[in-house]
Amino acid sequence: MKKVIQFSKFFPCAVVLSALVIIAGIVSVATRGINFGLDFKPGMIEEIKLADTVLEVTYNGTATVSLETSENGVDIIVSGIGEENRTVEIPFTSVSTVSELAAKMNEVKGVSAHIKKEVSIPNGVFVSSGSSKNLGENALRLFVSDENSAVTADDVREALKEFNNVDVKEVGSDSDKAFQIRMGVTGEESKTIQSDLNKALYNKFGEDKVVISKSDFIGAQFSQTLIRDSIILVLATLVLIFIYSAIRFHWDFALAAVIAIIHDSLIMVSFISFIQMEFSTTTLAAILTIIGYSINATVVILDRVRSDIKIVEAKNFKEILNSALSSTLSRSIITTLTTLFAVLALFFFTTGTIHDFSLALTVGLISGCYSSIFIAGAFILAIRKNQKFQTVAKANVMQFQPTEEADDVE
Repeated sequence: MKKVIQFSKFFPCAVVLSALVIIAGIVSVATRGINFGLDFKPGMIEEIKLADTVLEVTYNGTATVSLETSENGVDIIVSGIGEENRTVEIPFTSVSTVSELAAKMNEVKGVSAHIKKEVSIPNGVFVSSGSSKNLGENALRLFVSDENSAVTADDVREALKEFNNVDVKEVGSDSDKAFQIRMGVTGEESKTIQSDLNKALYNKFGEDKVVISKSDFIGAQFSQTLIRDSIILVLATLVLIFIYSAIRFHWDFALAAVIAIIHDSLIMVSFISFIQMEFSTTTLAAILTIIGYSINATVVILDRVRSDIKIVEAKNFKEILNSALSSTLSRSIITTLTTLFAVLALFFFTTGTIHDFSLALTVGLISGCYSSIFIAGAFILAIRKNQKFQTVAKANVMQFQPTEEADDVE
C-alpha cells in the first residue's frame, strides 16, 4: 500500500508564506518600482556593421545621380533636366572584385569611384544608413562585410561602457553579422547621445570600419502601448486557461489552477523587483512560459484528484486530495528537476538577456511545482472541505462516491 503524505497539514503555513512574499513584492514594486528594460522605455535603436570601406564614389556634373545597392547588384540612376533619364545596372554576377566594380561605375559620365581596398565581393556591397544615396562632390563610401571579423557583442559593449542603460545584441549570420544597439534616451537628447555613441564606436573600431545601417527612435507612447498590450496578453491567457479548466474539470478546479498561476506570476514579478532585474520582452516570455508549465503541472494533479474520487476509499475530500498529491509527487519533482537542469545550464553558461531569462525561469519552475501542490490544493480543500464520501458496492468492486449533500465532480 502506498504511503500517503499529509500535505493538507502544511497548507496553512504555505498560504501564509506565499502571502508574505507576495505582499513584500507588492511593497517593493510600489516603492522601488520595476526596472523596465529598453523594450518598455522610450529610446534609440541603432544597427551597425563592422565592414571594410572599399570604394569612395563622387559625382561632378549637372544631373541628379543616386546610387542604390541590393543583394543582386548596384544601380546608378541618372535623372534631371537636359539629361537622359536612365538606370545603369551592375549585377554582382558580372563583377567579382572591387576594381571591376569601380571600372563599371567610372563608365558613367561624371561618376568617379576610387578604390580604397581591393577585395572580392561575393556578398555584394552596401552603403551606410540605407540603400539609396544621392551622389555629389562629397564622397559616398561603399562597404563590404568582413567575414573574418572576430568582433563580438562584448567588444561593442566595451566600446560603449561609458554610457548607461545600453543593450547590445548580435544579429544576422557570421557572413552578414550586425549589432543592434538600444539605449534609453529622451527625445531632446537623442541626437546628442547618438553622435557621442558613434564617436565612441569610431574611436574603438575606426571610422572607416563602422557602418550605421539603421537608426530609429522609439517614443514614449509606443513604450506605454507595449506595457498595456503585455498586461492584456497575460490577462487573456489567464481567462483562456480558466475556460479550458472549467470545461475539462469543474469551476472550483479551474479557479484553483488560475490562482496557482497568478501566484507564480506574482512571485516572479516580486523576485524581479527584489533584485531589480531588467524587465524586458524576454522576461515577459519567461513569465508566459511558466504560466504554461504551471498549468500543465496543476492539470496533472487535478486529473488524479478527479480519478481518485471514483476509486480511492476515503471518508472525506481531504483524504482524496492527500492521496492524489502523494501519487503525483514523484512526477512533479522529476519533471521540475529535469527542466531545471537545462535552465541552470543556460544560467551558468550564458550572459545578457538569456542569463536573466534562465534566472527568471528557475524561480518560476520552483514556484510552479510548489503552487501546484500547496496553493491549488489549499484552495480546492477550502471549497470542498465539507464534502463527505460513502462506500457503494457494484459488480464486486468497492467504489467511493460523494454523498447527496456534496457537489458532483465532473
